[in-house]
Amino acid sequence: MKKFSVVIAGGGSTYTPEIVCTLLNHIDRLPLRKIKLYDNDGTRQNKLAKACEILVKEKDPSIEFIATTDPMEAYTDVDFCLAHIRVGQLPMRERDEKIALKHGCVGQETCGAGGIAYGMRSIAGVLENLDYMEKYSPNAWMLNYSNPAAIVAEATRRFRPHSRIINICDMPIGLEDSMADIAGLKSRKEMDVRYFGLNHYGWWSDIRDKEGNDLMPKIKEYMLENGFVSPKMAASHQEKSWNETYYKAKDILALDPTYIPNSYFKYYLFPDYVVSHSDVNHTRANEVMEGREKNVFEACKNIAENGTAKGSYLEITNHATFIVDLCIALAFNTHERMLLIVENNGAIENFSPDTMVEIPCLVGKNGYERLSIGRIPTFQKGLMEQQVAVEKLVVDAWEQGSYLKLWQALTLSRCVPSAKVAKELLDDYIVANRGYWPELK
Repeated sequence: MKKFSVVIAGGGSTYTPEIVCTLLNHIDRLPLRKIKLYDNDGTRQNKLAKACEILVKEKDPSIEFIATTDPMEAYTDVDFCLAHIRVGQLPMRERDEKIALKHGCVGQETCGAGGIAYGMRSIAGVLENLDYMEKYSPNAWMLNYSNPAAIVAEATRRFRPHSRIINICDMPIGLEDSMADIAGLKSRKEMDVRYFGLNHYGWWSDIRDKEGNDLMPKIKEYMLENGFVSPKMAASHQEKSWNETYYKAKDILALDPTYIPNSYFKYYLFPDYVVSHSDVNHTRANEVMEGREKNVFEACKNIAENGTAKGSYLEITNHATFIVDLCIALAFNTHERMLLIVENNGAIENFSPDTMVEIPCLVGKNGYERLSIGRIPTFQKGLMEQQVAVEKLVVDAWEQGSYLKLWQALTLSRCVPSAKVAKELLDDYIVANRGYWPELK
């Protein structure tokens, strides 16, 4: 049986050890001969690399492990690139969030002003890595879940239309796990779903079990009281900020009970609520740096010092499992049904063909096949058209170095109250992002 070579781009991410754990846990389904980590920040990557090497050697010493800052070494002889880069790292995320809140706007990494700022940083980094892959391993697939996924996907659609890249997001997977729990199922894979929208901006229109029974009424009834906080989640120690986001979904559902909404609509439909419940001095970026980042680096340090991963808390998560499932579908032509971010091209009948939408697709060795969604209602279509315009204007601004286009993008965002505030935000973001953004004129 063929064995595969994988490079993880963004090797210094705190999610990297989980991806390595998940790859190793599924080597019976996806046999591996090589795992590489690649990051342009070698110091940060090295905090994780030794632990990852030990994880690999303890699971299967025949797998070659490499951690490098050299793009040629990273991308030569690979079958898959799992890309989750963060240009500017968490300190820039913190600035994105706090600048927005200072102006009374949503401070969130992918939504509103913060997401636009982050998108302007991410485009060049993703294109650079895609070009490395095409230069050194032209037959490889890039599975890209670098945020903000919607803006990045529009950029790759526009600037690398023939590249072997699939843009994805694990957020719907986590919500489907909650819904499966609410419905009394063991796994989201016991459900067949229909979903449409944009990344972090979509709706489930149909959810059924494998026998064809409609699960939507039961899930919606529960959600109108509890949001996405499922029984298992309520009994666990989920982070407070995530619990609040999942719970707020009940108010989003009340606005249109026809479909089940993505939890991220909290930021777009209730921005005043979000801002009033935010701390401008302590945002989600601070939570991650003080919690997840600290814990993962400490766990990896302990593994490196002890010379073994036995007893470590590092674990498999949905964030990583979805990626492995996608690799397997591409490698072995399984035609698994998966939610991907793809060019619409008629899948949503009454929506622009050149927009990047998030819809179910069948995945095989030649890529993906879109499933038809049909026509969508006015409320959803209107929200999506406004958000698509924001995303396209951001990519226009990056491509043209246009101050005006980015001002228009911020003005059009549902998370920004006026053109005046949009301009104030833009001027602050330009100063904060010197060296990351193209120069705007």
